[in-house]
Amino acid sequence: MSFLGVENSLTGRRWLGLGIDLERAAEHMAQQTGLPMPLCQVLARRGVPPHEALGFLSPHLKDLLPDPRRMKDMEQAAARFLDAVETRQRIAIFADYDVDGGSSAALLLVWLRAMGLQATLYIPDRIDEGYGPNDAAMAGLAQAHDLIVCVDCGTLSHGPIAAAKGADVIVLDHHLGGETLPDCVAVVNPNRQDEDGELGYFCAAGVVFLMLVEVRRQAREKGLGTGPDLMSLLDLVALATVADVAPLIGANRALVRQGLKVLGARQRPGLVALADVSRMDAAPSTYHLGFLLGPRVNAGGRIGKADLGARLLATENPHEAAALAERLDQLNTERRDIENAVRAAAMEQAEARGFDAPLVWAAGEGWHPGVVGIVASRLKEAAGRPAVVIGLHDGEGKGSGRSVSGIDLGVVIQRAAAEGLLIKGGGHKMAAGLTVAEDKLEAAMQRLSDLLAKQGAGSLGPADLKLDGMLMPGAASIDLIEQIEQAGPFGAGAAAPRYGFPDLAIRFAKRIGETHLKLSLTDGVGGNLDAICFGAFDTALGPRLLEHGGARFHFAGRLEINSWGGRQSPQLRLEDAAEAS
Repeated sequence: MSFLGVENSLTGRRWLGLGIDLERAAEHMAQQTGLPMPLCQVLARRGVPPHEALGFLSPHLKDLLPDPRRMKDMEQAAARFLDAVETRQRIAIFADYDVDGGSSAALLLVWLRAMGLQATLYIPDRIDEGYGPNDAAMAGLAQAHDLIVCVDCGTLSHGPIAAAKGADVIVLDHHLGGETLPDCVAVVNPNRQDEDGELGYFCAAGVVFLMLVEVRRQAREKGLGTGPDLMSLLDLVALATVADVAPLIGANRALVRQGLKVLGARQRPGLVALADVSRMDAAPSTYHLGFLLGPRVNAGGRIGKADLGARLLATENPHEAAALAERLDQLNTERRDIENAVRAAAMEQAEARGFDAPLVWAAGEGWHPGVVGIVASRLKEAAGRPAVVIGLHDGEGKGSGRSVSGIDLGVVIQRAAAEGLLIKGGGHKMAAGLTVAEDKLEAAMQRLSDLLAKQGAGSLGPADLKLDGMLMPGAASIDLIEQIEQAGPFGAGAAAPRYGFPDLAIRFAKRIGETHLKLSLTDGVGGNLDAICFGAFDTALGPRLLEHGGARFHFAGRLEINSWGGRQSPQLRLEDAAEAS
């Protein structure tokens, strides 16, 4: 049964509530714990029993962090790394060019610097070298280093790791593994095929952090002390976890919660400079990590110099940090312009091909490989299906894909690569990359579509909007919002709670910029609530709500605290609306 009777909202969605069983569980929790009902609805949806509610709201990392030795090869990796530190060996860090790779590299660079060692950073150029280790780079690094640590890459790099003659190699990764592993000291990856998958939610920075925990334990056992304070590094882990869209479950939830506190202390010059240049004027949240800081760190790898982000995150020099942050902010603006042009062309092509297939895809000559992943996300959101976007150049296409919940895109791309339809490909459930010959493009996309159909992607309808409960404007207080935030942080795998506000009138509506809409809502009996709808005029929401003509609507969205001019007030981040009958 639909929530508030909404079967077809202004964005074409059906609204769904918790269901009778979860509503009863929430009521029982409210009676047992005395917590407010809206918070209990969130906890019930997350499957938290009443006796665990208070502990869930105050997660402790020591209770949730797994023993690093649960991952295969972890002891060997930590032992070899510690030996390199003890004997002052030459260490190189080979990292991916995204936020997770940059954060992972920075974790090691900062830790090693505290131990008196300067490691070499190597991040491949996205266009010239592509993703992951390559033969020439690894061979070159091996000539000048004793140990190479590959972070956020390397699990499928058999040839390049074999090319690193004379140096030992450690891989710290989270991408899907193949049937065989490269021949090296250690491959620590919770998504190896011989792992049980229980820790597969970690991003690469999480794996690196766990290795440093194990290094600390081995160092203590050898009487070498404990080394740098690992808790102070959690701002980097939190940034990578959110930016890489790793699910905020298990230990990730505590890592991000604690990492936000570290970020708020403004101790890391690079993140301080980045927060300032992005005009971050509120307490850090997952929104800031994912939409302000993350894209700027990524901008270097997308359209600039690949190592800018990692250098920013690792630097101790405030002047260098300010210069790097400014450059990344400029690159991010350039990236948006490039993205907008590619997005318009890709959307037109995908719409012409149709949004009802299991896979939505687009490919174009000269499309910048640094933005195809972002555009794939936009197509995925528009179609509610997995999407792939490919830039073609000299008869070859490099592309990125993004998936939807419940559909594993990484495994089908890896299979198509094994079948020879792709030159190479890999990734994880929600995101993957691929390289394809242009003359095999149509066949490869059809094969991916067929494989995704077997997972049910072809039967996906318009996404239902799931709501946690119903509120009236007067109940949406700052105190309630702060209590609900204790169930966070919210993000991938832990959706922020949404609430329905029934039968409200619009007191005020104003277009903001090209696409946004600012509203003031009222129930007519003294309850008022401000609302903001980003991208409203990209959908039917903007025109209808702006020209409301006195009609009343049901509204749905997420509650947040709006800080402006030193004053705080509740605000609804509006996502959908439906006309009240």
